[in-house]
Amino acid sequence: MKGSKPALGFIFVTILIDVIGFGIIIPVVPKLINSLVGGTMSNAATYGGWLIFAFAIMQFFFSPILGNLSDQYGRRPILLISLFGFGLDYLFTAYAPSIGWLFVGRIIAGISGASLTTATAYIADISTPGNRAQNFGMIGAAFGLGFIIGPAVGGLLANFGVKAPFIAAAILTFINWLYGYFVLPESLAPENRRKFDWKQANPIGSLKHLGKYPAVSGLVASFFLLYVAAHAVQSTWSFYNFEKFKWTEAQVGISLAVVGVMVAVVQGVLIRKIIPALGQTKSVLIGLLFYSVGMILFAFASQGWMMYAFTVVYCLGGIAGPALQGYISGHIPANEQGSLQGALTSLISVTSIIGPLIMANLFAWFTKPGHVYFPGVPFITGAVLLAVSALLAYRTMNKEHALS
Repeated sequence: MKGSKPALGFIFVTILIDVIGFGIIIPVVPKLINSLVGGTMSNAATYGGWLIFAFAIMQFFFSPILGNLSDQYGRRPILLISLFGFGLDYLFTAYAPSIGWLFVGRIIAGISGASLTTATAYIADISTPGNRAQNFGMIGAAFGLGFIIGPAVGGLLANFGVKAPFIAAAILTFINWLYGYFVLPESLAPENRRKFDWKQANPIGSLKHLGKYPAVSGLVASFFLLYVAAHAVQSTWSFYNFEKFKWTEAQVGISLAVVGVMVAVVQGVLIRKIIPALGQTKSVLIGLLFYSVGMILFAFASQGWMMYAFTVVYCLGGIAGPALQGYISGHIPANEQGSLQGALTSLISVTSIIGPLIMANLFAWFTKPGHVYFPGVPFITGAVLLAVSALLAYRTMNKEHALS
């Protein structure tokens, strides 16, 4: 299946539908939580943070297990289990009689939610060294497109009640499950499979296992810092623009749609031209530079329209992630790609636990009365982390080039 375009199309649609299903529920999550716990929106936000924590911590522990299982039994069955788990989560959420049931749904989704882990391993299976990074870019394109369609549809469905988007997401996910069951082929050849290994299947063990490959250890640290830095945008974008430019919810929604379009264009189209032209090493470093400069520009923007202009610079940094992931994947054997992607997903889960806490608290501190007022501090922090990420990536890749 090496280089199989139909298989890549199948996995792209699978991820796209998965992301649309998630995006559909974004506009109504706060109101759903509020309807169950009462109180203020701030109170609902606290519960929302713990719900994210519950999902992320389950992902941290279970992604390596499912990644290793996919190395033994193949990608297809694990992907189907993951999709079914997400469908159950949406149903639990839609009909939850109490906040406790929301946590049950999130825990189920976190345990079974290896769709991205398995999808990235699937892409690694069907890719050649020459197109691996570009194919990883399709994941970003699916995310960008999904987050354009999903929230818009969710906002419309909210007119039919707070449960409607969750029911729609469940239906979409189960349709995706049927699509995968009847259409998606297996990508991992029997000769590339290996036995399940508990040492690699726990999150700490899977990360330690990466130490077997000195060429990627520094890049994994770079990857980690990249995702922590990304929460400067992901966790504070709405708050920053509400606070500094007095945007409305509609304006924030439009800005996120623009970001989604840019991500889809960069990672779905431009990346296929840029990475072959520059090579993976230069693509990683130039992408991290664009990310860092974009964040600095966000921090010092003085008018709302500038956020749209600076989004172009920031989103061009999107070439870094796929190039970095492709570089790492290229140094791992074929029969350990599931283990690798499970380890990286666990790493991303850790950033989803600590990143929002760091960035949201920095924003809160520097917008409180009586403190130095600078709401752009999270963006400056993100830019610094990206600079360190670029330094680690440069040292690691430069050392390998010197040895080769």
